Amino acid sequence: MSRPSIRHSATLIAGCVTAGLIALLALVSLLWVPYAPDDTSGGRLAGPGEGHLLGTDKLGRDLFTQLMTGSRIAFEAGLGSVLIAAAIGVTLGVLAAFTRGWLDDTLSALLDILIAFPTLLLAMLVVATRSATLASAVLAIGLAQSAVVGRLVRILVKRVLTQDYITAARTSGTSWPRIVAGHVLPNIWPTLMVNLALQFGLAILAEAGLSYLGLGAPPPNASWGRMLQEAQATFTTAPAGALAPGILLVLLVIGVNLIADGLRDTLDPAARGRRG
Repeated sequence: MSRPSIRHSATLIAGCVTAGLIALLALVSLLWVPYAPDDTSGGRLAGPGEGHLLGTDKLGRDLFTQLMTGSRIAFEAGLGSVLIAAAIGVTLGVLAAFTRGWLDDTLSALLDILIAFPTLLLAMLVVATRSATLASAVLAIGLAQSAVVGRLVRILVKRVLTQDYITAARTSGTSWPRIVAGHVLPNIWPTLMVNLALQFGLAILAEAGLSYLGLGAPPPNASWGRMLQEAQATFTTAPAGALAPGILLVLLVIGVNLIADGLRDTLDPAARGRRG
């Protein structure tokens, strides 16, 4: 095995370990947390101790419990947004790649408009029609990311459609749905996987930002973004309330980006050779 392969494998492993540990924390939170999320019996701004590993917040809630719950919310937001983005983006991208003339221009313009549309403004519109919930935030983030995925899929599919094996398949009488399922999607999947991994990290950051502004999961759900917002007033006296969610948020995004980088070099040998 070449040195670049070893390095890139190490990148993928480092990302999986970093994100995997936080994912494990999220899975454990589904079955057990030290305290109820709305339990305020710990005393206001108590320091780390035997009863509270990281201390408590300004309302007396256990910080470690909130971190565990926040990790679950982060993964729910990331996975939900990516699933929505993939479902809508792949569909629009494939349709745009197969169209010609004014229809292609219309779909391309629609994707460009969605990309330019601010995620925050879209979230406000979704919240205005629904309510400030995690589901609303996930829907808004997924819709915003679907345009990015759609434009990428359109470019990739158009490139695949110019290949000789597509012409051969059409000459042999293979239908377009079978060509898409058997030739197009398998060939764009490696690049699409890398992009979706990156979108996962961006979705986590977006959800934290929306929760910080009060547009995410409502209390007593302890989103990391909400924890940061609530802890900013007491940062000088109780810094753990802001540092802990901030550090976990950064580590998770770094881990996901390392996974995307490792996947890119593992699934695309040509890119690996160029970078090696």
